[in-house]
Amino acid sequence: MSHRSSLPRRAAAELVGTAGLLVVVIGSGIQAAALSADTGVALVANSLASAIGLGLIITLFGPLSGAHLNPVVTLTAWWGRRTGADAQGLTGREALVYAAAQTAGAVGGAVLAEAMFGRVPGGFATQVRGGGHLLVGEVVATAGLVLVIQGLGRIGRQRLVPAAVAAYIAAAIWFTSSGSFANPAGTVGRAFSDSFTGIAPQSLPGFVAAQFLGGILGLTLAGALYGGRPVVRTTEVVPSNTEYKAVS
Repeated sequence: MSHRSSLPRRAAAELVGTAGLLVVVIGSGIQAAALSADTGVALVANSLASAIGLGLIITLFGPLSGAHLNPVVTLTAWWGRRTGADAQGLTGREALVYAAAQTAGAVGGAVLAEAMFGRVPGGFATQVRGGGHLLVGEVVATAGLVLVIQGLGRIGRQRLVPAAVAAYIAAAIWFTSSGSFANPAGTVGRAFSDSFTGIAPQSLPGFVAAQFLGGILGLTLAGALYGGRPVVRTTEVVPSNTEYKAVS
């Protein structure tokens, strides 16, 4: 749960956090590809580094902005406020500011990662990721991500989000056909790195559309499985043994 800091401070946290995420994802991909000619070994290294970095970033920036780092996650927070399911959700204006900050941060993080490894920044990725099966993979990856976040929030287990999201992404990189980009801002950022984790600009529209579709699917599943409102956990006295027990 994030404190209600000023919007500029929260936007700065989203920008810096998303930039840091892209530095981790792209930087570890460049390093892994340089150290191993085995694609499988490189993917293991990249997925572990990405998951660990993501968990740390969410833990660090969560208290400031919620550490969405992802326009799909931001839009689900906006939807929660709009429907009355989440009093701490975002207004439409806040959601737009978050999404802009995340996208700018993702591009900045990609450029920084390129420069950090002595590559000329500013070029575009050439790795085309096309095919309907990859788009299905992005729908699944993003729906699962939203379901994890929303599900934990609705059962009062928000503190598990950093570890759970990190674990989910580490797994989804392997079990989805697309490699689980699952983040429109991150996908745009990766287009600025012609590397192991890059995506050609012409592949962006399909991936981003699939991600938003997955977000809608994940939000729908969360509502169907857990109900429309988060569970409010309270503490009451149990007369039989005078101990406190958390009840839902």
